[in-house]
Formats: sequence, structure tokens, C-alpha cells
Amino acid sequence: MARMPRQSSRQSSPQRSSRHTTHPVDELLPIPRLALYGFQHVLAFYAAAVIVPVLLGNALGLTREELVHLINADLLTCGVASIIQALGVWKVGARLPLVQGVTFTAVSPMIAIGTGAGGGTAGLLVVYGAVITAGIATFLFAPLFSKLVKYFPPVVIGTVLTIIGITLIPVALQDAAGGAHLIGTPDYGSPRNLAYGLGTLLFILILVRVGKPLLSSLAVLLGLVAGTTVAWILGDVDFGVVEQADWLGVTTPFHYGMPRFELFPIVAMLVVMLITMVETTGDVYAIGEITRKKVDADTVARALRADGAATVLGGVLNSFPYVAFAENIGLVRMSRIMSRYVVVAAGVFMIALGLLPKAGSLVASIPHPVLGGAAVSMFGIVAAVGVQILGKADLREERNTLILAVSLGAALLPTTVAPFFDRMPDGVRAVLDSGITLGALTAIALNLIFNVFTSRSTMDIDWDDMEDDAIARPGTGALSH
Repeated sequence: MARMPRQSSRQSSPQRSSRHTTHPVDELLPIPRLALYGFQHVLAFYAAAVIVPVLLGNALGLTREELVHLINADLLTCGVASIIQALGVWKVGARLPLVQGVTFTAVSPMIAIGTGAGGGTAGLLVVYGAVITAGIATFLFAPLFSKLVKYFPPVVIGTVLTIIGITLIPVALQDAAGGAHLIGTPDYGSPRNLAYGLGTLLFILILVRVGKPLLSSLAVLLGLVAGTTVAWILGDVDFGVVEQADWLGVTTPFHYGMPRFELFPIVAMLVVMLITMVETTGDVYAIGEITRKKVDADTVARALRADGAATVLGGVLNSFPYVAFAENIGLVRMSRIMSRYVVVAAGVFMIALGLLPKAGSLVASIPHPVLGGAAVSMFGIVAAVGVQILGKADLREERNTLILAVSLGAALLPTTVAPFFDRMPDGVRAVLDSGITLGALTAIALNLIFNVFTSRSTMDIDWDDMEDDAIARPGTGALSH
């Protein structure tokens, strides 16, 4: 909706007595519910959280022990970063229900950096040097970047979120078919795998449709448990990995050695973090739209500082760049549980999983098709939130329509015409060979050309009206009975 004139806002302000009521985002739920809803976030997050260290570790030729350490370090850092983002420390953290995870945007650049440095742990040291530097730059640049929010109107934010959802849906479908590791084998896309994925999705939809509020809010968790149980009964789940895993595994700073700081890798990672800042800005606005919590430049700055701090921490603790996870934004929308303390609880679970490899292995035993079935709904909701925000832009205006249309086309280019990027220099390919990155850059550039440089007015979001509406409606942060 368009922002109300300043005078009208003043006239209506005396009537806003509901401001003294706790917003659903700040509502502290009973501990049992915090634990349940927090664990649901962990299950929804886990597969995407570990895929980045797995992809990078395999690409660099790490041993199994080194790969396990990467995964544990990632989970531990994810937990700490999520607590900082949701709870807030000083001017760090948006204080919104945002789960932090390793950004997919960094995968291709990190593989290029690591392999270029010789692979193995030697390649990791160059990656970590770039990650730490980029994290410090993100933290310092956050206040300035937040002042550029006016250049990200609904047409840009909505386009970026729609692109994130559309780009991630194929990842979910790939899992539903059995996982990327099965591509090229007869099991990939087999009726059995698709049945697990479709069955999990249908189970979630049924719970949302006919279940009571409590069951509906736990639909994803129950769907994952039900799907895994059926797969175990049919002999398609192996818990042997859980028995082999250690009980305790503590990651230590600079486990693989002191980072190496090289110019090109640092420049590549700085570009990645610039795109990550745009992605986080979109995620913050998306969660504000879902929870009806006011988002302003200060909120964005605090969220970006949390990204920067988590990224520096990741480089120190043998992990990677961090961003607000779109998967869990979809879960907030589905469950209608908006309390940020649920994410704090999820962060505690993640830290425990990072310190207890056996517990992490148990969660990792969830079959790919089951995870894929649940992820289809969550990734789709991210795209739907983007469409919802796009509704606040005037798409009858040809220029805004072109921003959306061309950006969507650019986002699909890396996955549909991959050979195009194979012919590019390694440095360029490391940055642009990502649908989210290319689509986001296109939306930003076209908005600057069509709207900013021509001084055209854009629509804005009236956060005050949204926040008042959220407070006035009870039962949105915790379930009312």
C-alpha cells in the first residue's frame, strides 16, 4: 500500500493505543512450545545448512573426517548467528524471527577460490581469508548500505524474493527425486522417491487444512517425522551412520591453520557479500511483511551487522558467509508462529547438534525425498511472499513490469544455459554463475535506470498501519485456544 501522507499519520497517532501491547514477534512462548517450534525450524533448515560444506568439501577433495568437522562447525556457527540475529546484541541483530545459514550465493565463488589455491585444506585457508575480510567489510558497511534502502522499492524487493523462491524450488524438487547424488542413476526420479516426496507434501497440506491450530503450526515437523517413519518401515532409512558418529565434537578456531589473505579471492567474496546484503534486505522486508512488524533502515542495518559478524565468526570457526535463510521465512508464514524467541530456541538446538555429531547424524538421516517434499511448500511460500510485495508496486507501469520480467529471465539463465558461463573468465563466472546473484543485480540495475536516475516516484510500504494491525489481532505470535 502507498505510504500515508505525513499529516494524516499525525492525526491518527493518538488513536494508536494498541502500541503498548506486546507484538507477536516479541512474545515469549512457554518453554515446551519454544522447544517444539524451534526444533521444527532446525529440521526445515538442516538439509540446506549442511549442503554447502558438503558441496565445497567434495569439490576440494577433503577427507571424511575433515568434511564432518566442516559440517559440525557450520551447525555451531549457524546456532550462534541465529541467536544473535533474533535476540539482538547491542546494534547487531534485527530482533526478528530470522534463522541464519550459509548463503548459496557463495558456493560457486568459494569452489573457484579453493580449487584455484590448490584444493584441500590449503584451498580452505584462502577461502577463510576472503570470508573474514568480507565479513568485516559487511559489518562496517552496514549503516551506509541501510541508508540505500530507498533504492529498493517493492518492485526490487518483491522481484528478489520471487527469484529466491523460484530458484530454490528446483533444489527442493531435486531432493524429492532422490537428491543430486543420484542424478544419472535409475533411482533418480523413481516412483518410490517421488511417492515419499509427494506423500510428505500431502500430509503437510492435510494437517494445515483440517488440523487444529497446534497441529497446523507443527505441520512441517510432523510431516518430516511421518515421512521418515514410513521410509524406515519400508527399509529406506539407515541409522547406521548415527551409531558410528562420535558423541562429542568441538570445533576449534583456525582448525585447518591460519587463513591466507589474497587479493582476487577477497574481491570475489566482497561481491558475494554485496549480493548477500541485498538478499538479507529482501528477507528482512519479507519477514516484516509476514509478521507485520515495522522494518526501517535501522532494522536493516542491524540485520546486516549480524550477517557481517556471523561471517567473521564463520571464517574463524571454519565455516562460511551467512545470510538470513529464506526456507525458514516460509516456515514462519506456514506455522503462523512469529515469536523471535522460537528462533533463539532453534539456535540452541543447532549449537547442540554442532557439538554432538551423533545427534546431528540422526537429523541427517531424514531421506532426501522427504525433505524435498516439505521444502517445496516452504520455497514456494518465499516466492509467494515476493509476489505479495510486488502487489505493492504499480505493475501497470511498463517500466516496473520490465524490471520484473527481465530479472526473472536473468535469474533462470545460469540453470538453463550453463555453457554460457563456462566460456567466461573464472573470476566473472565465480560471481555471476548464480540465478539469485544475476537476477538481483539485474533488478537493482534496471530500477536505477528506470526509476532512480529519472526521479520517478515509487510505492512504499506503510509499516505503521501493518504493525498496528498485527498487535490488534491476538493469537498471531502464539496460538490462542
